[in-house]
Amino acid sequence: MLKKMWLHFKLITKHKWIVFKLCLKAGIPFRGLIHDLSKYSPTEFIESSKYYVGYKSPIQVARQERSYSAAWLHHKGRNKHHEEYWYDFNAPVKAPVIPYKYTIEMLCDNLSAGIVYKGKEFTNDYPLWYWENVKNKEIFHPKMVKFFDDIFAEISRKGIDEVLNKQILKDKYKKYCE
Repeated sequence: MLKKMWLHFKLITKHKWIVFKLCLKAGIPFRGLIHDLSKYSPTEFIESSKYYVGYKSPIQVARQERSYSAAWLHHKGRNKHHEEYWYDFNAPVKAPVIPYKYTIEMLCDNLSAGIVYKGKEFTNDYPLWYWENVKNKEIFHPKMVKFFDDIFAEISRKGIDEVLNKQILKDKYKKYCE
């Protein structure tokens, strides 16, 4: 278990570091600095260490084995950069437009997760593939879907470095989400 704890610690710290660097490029350094601090809490860290496999999220593994993940339930309720944080089954608009700073942190989080879990196999096409084939868009506001459709398509064409720019991101958010 100690080895898994160490490997999980290294993985989440690497992910957090990449998110921070991406958030710097995107113009939201504070969001990058405080990103995913809850992953170091006992509720999230212990379960995630137990289900650590290295090539995919331990949350997925916990769900496969137990049908739920206590770490995920804890995480999504404390981190506004997850669409699940905003989704309300009982609200008139179940999926609101997420505020800009959390939307951009969500983008950086998604990119970092792909970079960390895909490793050398990561390409600029991967975020678009993941968005189109894996992500549950039903819990996003339609304006947010259009925003991410455009961003991931542009990253696929031009690359992360060119698209992850404060002005480009603000312009696209304004175009689709305001």
